[in-house]
Amino acid sequence: MAITWILVANASLAKLYANLGPNKGLTLVKELIHPESRQKNGDLVSDRAGANGSNGTGGGSMQPQTLPKQHEAKVFAQELAQTLYQGRTSNAFKRAILVAPPAFMGLLNAVLDGPTAQMVTDRFEKDYTKTPQDELGQHLGSTIFL
Repeated sequence: MAITWILVANASLAKLYANLGPNKGLTLVKELIHPESRQKNGDLVSDRAGANGSNGTGGGSMQPQTLPKQHEAKVFAQELAQTLYQGRTSNAFKRAILVAPPAFMGLLNAVLDGPTAQMVTDRFEKDYTKTPQDELGQHLGSTIFL
């Protein structure tokens, strides 16, 4: 029996489903929440930006290279990639489908290891994290052979 994992995620919430075969529906395997991704950038840093000594060259305050919210989204993407990696190495699934908004899909694709990325057969750039489980199959259609 070829188990398919369907990861439905955005930067702060992920639901991992399993499909056990044609007409078997979806089973929720795991739900992961990353509340830090929902916070405002200002709430994620402990102090205000440092000051840069100005010598007439337009100094000013120093800004981080990556906004804290973007950093938290990447941390969550790495956590999800680790979950998929563990599932692959324990033979918990034979193929995977990723469903995420475009920006978060890019983060996921960037952190997946090669062998796990090869098991991803389909990618949907949509945010279906709030979609009820029974409706999810309708949105994904025949891709998952519900």
